[in-house]
Amino acid sequence: MDGFEARELRYFVTVAEELNFSRAAERLGMAQPPLSRAIRQMERRLGADLFHRDTRHVALTDLGRTMLDEARFALDVLTAVTRRARRAAHSTPTLVVTAKPGIATGMLRRVVDAYAASPGAARVEITVGGYREQADMVRDGRADVALLGSYFDARGLDVEPLTTERRVAALPAGHPLTRRGELRCRDLRGEPVPQWPRSTPAERAYWSGRDRDMARPPSGAPDAGADVSGPAVSDPGQLIEVVALGQAVALIPESVADGNPRADVVYRPVTDATPYTIAVAWSEHSRAHHVARFVTTATSLYLARNVAS
Repeated sequence: MDGFEARELRYFVTVAEELNFSRAAERLGMAQPPLSRAIRQMERRLGADLFHRDTRHVALTDLGRTMLDEARFALDVLTAVTRRARRAAHSTPTLVVTAKPGIATGMLRRVVDAYAASPGAARVEITVGGYREQADMVRDGRADVALLGSYFDARGLDVEPLTTERRVAALPAGHPLTRRGELRCRDLRGEPVPQWPRSTPAERAYWSGRDRDMARPPSGAPDAGADVSGPAVSDPGQLIEVVALGQAVALIPESVADGNPRADVVYRPVTDATPYTIAVAWSEHSRAHHVARFVTTATSLYLARNVAS
């Protein structure tokens, strides 16, 4: 069977996202009948259905759900190749690096300064993104290198950890758990936990302290896969506020706690929580010399600092 063309993958992804052929056709700027025929041709070539269809609903099959992730990844790779090629075609090479606001941007600035001081360094453009954007920016070519903080999806990326720190529980003042000097992850079970936008089950497990349980056989932790609930948040400042209001408890990096001393929030170490890691990440397909030099600068700067400390 011949591989699918990028056009076919875009058709499939759009229908999978809309779960409605009329809306998908409108989004693609085409008529519905040729879109339906294209999807049917893809299914005939696969020998299996990508969608369940009836007169009122369209739903992905198991194969369709699997293919959706792969198709998105393939389209990201194609887009990334184009974006990076355009940057490389410029007379002055440009390296686009990204991080989210906070600890990571401070680290990124130090790496950029050290890299820029080296002979033959490319011009560096820094892009500050929001929560969860950085890994996608590298995958789809908007950025060449990112500093990522836990939890992140490393699919399609090469990753090198730079720093780690312990996580602590942020508790509203007066909460019963504040009477203890230190906690364990199981002490937080049943508590509402702040919810980040578009978070995956693995991310929710990490931020609620259940990620170690999810790695064990289900018989060892029957509630490991149970979902958690809590108020929606979009940045660390909002997270601290919902804790202060008594709406949630949170597991956060110790440096965030150090930067937010408050009378209405109490911080306690959580001895068995997996640490918070900041890593440098780049496309696993990258062979660019400037990317390699930037990564080497980052690892030399931070891994040497960790050994010294």
